Amino acid sequence: MNESLRAVGWARSLPMSTGAKVARDWTRGHLNTLGWTTEAPETADAVLLTVSELVTNAHVHARSSAQLVLTWDTRCLHVAVHDSSRELPVAQPPSGERLGGRGMFLVDALADTLQTRPCPDGKTVIACFRPPGAKKN
Repeated sequence: MNESLRAVGWARSLPMSTGAKVARDWTRGHLNTLGWTTEAPETADAVLLTVSELVTNAHVHARSSAQLVLTWDTRCLHVAVHDSSRELPVAQPPSGERLGGRGMFLVDALADTLQTRPCPDGKTVIACFRPPGAKKN
């Protein structure tokens, strides 16, 4: 069987002056077009939290604009955030000793898969989400 992969995607640049709420609102609009906010609300919430964490990391830790790309390939929603820092994020377990540092731990727990890719001009963090009932490859 010769099946071609079909995908739809959206991209948005988020300068440091743009907050994570703008990224969440933009993402929520695209989740609505996919039907996820009504058909898979828990997954949609996980995607929105992930977008918030990754964009915040780009702005706060990388001190960089963030490029947010959402790609739906009928199996998985790929949430990719690129920033200009080459320092790779590290998931840290919760601690009563520090106030922050739990974002990547949460993203890793929420996403079906999580990858970090170094790039010549920074890094890209990609979290993938499958809606409930989706086939796993």
